[in-house]
Amino acid sequence: MNRNGSTVLILSSDPAFARKVTGNWPAASEAPEFIALKEDLCHELRRDVFDLAIADAPAGPKRDTLTAVLASIGKPAILIGSNPPHSGAASDGCGTKGQLFFLPRELAAWAAVAGLLGREILRRGQAELRILDAERLRSAAEAEATLGRYMVEMRHNVGNALTSVLGNAELMLLEPGLPAAVLAQADTIRNMALRLHEIFQRFSSIEKELSAVARESDKEAVARAAANAS
Repeated sequence: MNRNGSTVLILSSDPAFARKVTGNWPAASEAPEFIALKEDLCHELRRDVFDLAIADAPAGPKRDTLTAVLASIGKPAILIGSNPPHSGAASDGCGTKGQLFFLPRELAAWAAVAGLLGREILRRGQAELRILDAERLRSAAEAEATLGRYMVEMRHNVGNALTSVLGNAELMLLEPGLPAAVLAQADTIRNMALRLHEIFQRFSSIEKELSAVARESDKEAVARAAANAS
């Protein structure tokens, strides 16, 4: 069962390779969805169908092809094979190149190492996605806060203008000798001004919400500072 929303693509023509990879994946409760595909079909891969590839890649043209295709896709991949590339290789035979990780098949526990490494790669990818989501939410919240502050500011300005309109309408209604049509218009102006004033009064709740959000942000900032200092 795919519990963490990730997909691992296994590229190999050898069924035993796929069984070793899946059988050595740690923490079954965090197991991703596994998809097996022959490595000869790697040219048909799409970036959006997997989060990590684990490829059976012995030395030779086959590995060169797999490396080029996976590097062009840009998703992380673990390649298992003999004689790992010299570029970026470490002294123990393991190495990395961009988002490609090379493990020697001569390593007795290569399947277990690939499982542990793969789980950490997926965790890192999920953490990066959460960071991006948090950034999007923060940007949206800042935009809403800016709009809210603008509305609060406009409420005061419009409220002052409406007070002036309402006061002048009231004076017109008290003025003796005005024609009935003028009084009716002054009464309409007063009533509309009162309605607008009531509408803008509702924006006061926005100001209270913004103040509450600001207080919570201050508390969180203080808590983070205290945590970093400890």
